[in-house]
Amino acid sequence: MALPKIDLPISELTLPSTGEKIKYRPFTVKEEKILLVAQESNDPEQEILAAKQVLNNCLIDKDVSRLAMFDLEYILLTLRARSVDNAITFTIKDPETKESVDLNLNIDQVQVMRDPEHTNEIKINEDYTLYLKYPTIDQFIQIVKMNPNDPLVSYFIMISCLDKLASIDEVFEFSKYTGKEVDEFMENVSGEVIKGIQKFFETMPKLRHEIKYTNKEGNEKTFVLEGMRSFFI
Repeated sequence: MALPKIDLPISELTLPSTGEKIKYRPFTVKEEKILLVAQESNDPEQEILAAKQVLNNCLIDKDVSRLAMFDLEYILLTLRARSVDNAITFTIKDPETKESVDLNLNIDQVQVMRDPEHTNEIKINEDYTLYLKYPTIDQFIQIVKMNPNDPLVSYFIMISCLDKLASIDEVFEFSKYTGKEVDEFMENVSGEVIKGIQKFFETMPKLRHEIKYTNKEGNEKTFVLEGMRSFFI
């Protein structure tokens, strides 16, 4: 007689990027092993790929490859809280005293930080407005693979966020144009447009959490959790 399969509860969460409600199941021992192996690799690419695989397994009827990175981070934390425990204890080294410090994190307290000046619209001129989008997980994986000293990295990041160019009468979706055509468009935009794209990235929503502690010298310190790798603890 075969062992019975255990039914897992289905829950719902809201995507930070769009407000869309999606369904998910908690991750199991299988997914937990995937995350542990990636954590031990200490490789950013492997960690993102592992997170993507876990979300592919656990999300119901959702295309993971099109999620923004802060969506992935938020969902991963939600899965961790609902599947294992919302409390995590981990150890850091104090940068001043080099002592080991045990910290406690309540996942439910971690929030997506939003900059009030963040916008995905950039006015090109009186006729056209440029609309930006968040780079997807797959695009972020490509960015991680690139040499950070390569000047083309910044350019790739910029074009990965181009969504559409619109006027009152026309809409041009960048996904329908070749790389050469996009390059030619970018060569003719002004410095102010480039600054607008840079500001879009600088003010992009992100998971960020601060934990206060006092080191052995009696000095109050703040440990900041931010980005995918910080939450792989």
